[in-house]
Amino acid sequence: MADRSARILLVDDEQSIQTLLSYPLRKEGYDVVQATDGRQALDRFDEQAFDLVVLDLMLPKVDGLEVCRRLRNRSSVPIIILTAKSEEIDKVVGLELGADDYITKPFSLREFSSRIKAALRRAEMIRPGETSSDEAPLETGELRIDFSKRTVRVGGREAPLTFVEFEILAALARAPGRVFTRDMLLARIWGESAYRDPRTIDVHIRHLREKLERDAKAPEYLFTVRGVGYRFRDTEL
Repeated sequence: MADRSARILLVDDEQSIQTLLSYPLRKEGYDVVQATDGRQALDRFDEQAFDLVVLDLMLPKVDGLEVCRRLRNRSSVPIIILTAKSEEIDKVVGLELGADDYITKPFSLREFSSRIKAALRRAEMIRPGETSSDEAPLETGELRIDFSKRTVRVGGREAPLTFVEFEILAALARAPGRVFTRDMLLARIWGESAYRDPRTIDVHIRHLREKLERDAKAPEYLFTVRGVGYRFRDTEL
């Protein structure tokens, strides 16, 4: 993104919301492409590359949850979903389908801008060809985590993780045996835990187990500490 402005796909069927959100984004130098229904959003995404998708869930033609699912199946682009307070179930389902973050309506433009910047910073960290550190890989059991290359392999096969999934795994794996509360993990990944449901972490942990564990119900790497949070296996065991 260093050689161009970040391109954001803004998907919402209400023109007033499009105007309200696109103006500050463009003012900050972002290239904003608008879509007013789910089918149009998918078409726009096929036409060009995007650095971020802001996606309302209540869309005509193809609903936002289905758009989220299809986008995640073909890309690791950060997705922020817009939800109303009455859409708690849809919020969780959106995270299940691969959304990276959510913003609950009504929200302030300051909060919106902050979430956009944070998502783009995270995306910038994993641009192809770039590494984040010279940290030595961690190997335990059949799991190998390469922190510099941001890759994870299980039994020799690569496990494709989203940015958030990798960050949660890395935070836990760097401190094997240490228990992290959900709020601690929220703060680690997003910089703060305010406005976010702790269940967000539960969803991502479930995804990680499905991708890394031989049996997600009998984990070997990611353990639940009831009433507290999660921990990574002790690598000395």
